[in-house]
Amino acid sequence: MRLGRAVTLGLAEAGYDVMVHYNASEGPARETVRAVEALGRTAATVSGDLSTGEGAEAVGRAIRAVYGRLDLLVNGAASFVQADLLEVDETGWDRVMALNLKGPFLVVQAVADLLREARGSVVNMVDLSAFQPWVRYPHHGVSKAGLLHLTRVLARVMAPHVRVNAIAPGAVLPPDDFDDDDRARELARTPVGRLGSPDDVVRTVLFLATSPFITGECVVVDGGRSLEGPLRG
Repeated sequence: MRLGRAVTLGLAEAGYDVMVHYNASEGPARETVRAVEALGRTAATVSGDLSTGEGAEAVGRAIRAVYGRLDLLVNGAASFVQADLLEVDETGWDRVMALNLKGPFLVVQAVADLLREARGSVVNMVDLSAFQPWVRYPHHGVSKAGLLHLTRVLARVMAPHVRVNAIAPGAVLPPDDFDDDDRARELARTPVGRLGSPDDVVRTVLFLATSPFITGECVVVDGGRSLEGPLRG
């Protein structure tokens, strides 16, 4: 939610009115709406489980009712589950795939007509596990690799009226338990010489949203950290 809030506020500052989705976190979603309104933009919330067709359709209905158009869809909802691959059961596997991979597909499907009418664009949030074998997060990585490929397929299917791209953020939001030593290690491994922030992702979302000749691409936003190889082996 922290990165989602940053992207939402960044879009509001850039002049977008927004629809904020949540599943269980109603309080933070409403706080985000108030922050958007303080910036002079319109905001509303919609709740639903995006791993289901019903949840995705609820998003579409809410956008139609409040705004009647859609210029930009950012698919950022995801789980981040650590597990031993050979101990992942069927239920756990399906739960991760349903939210991380099926969910973005269902949402795009539910609002495809609005995106076409507005000649809008889609930004799917993947991460470095789409490219690297993060063995501690196996089904998460597979879902993100699938979402990256879905991005490319959607870019072709929805052309020429809708562009579809992806962003793979690095460690732009370190865990809350990061201490000074952890930060120093990350800094030493980051070629650009600084740690990332949500603003780096926000700028990339805005870049993709306003770049009419880019589709089917993924922008890695990690300061070059992935050049050393897997971050989570």
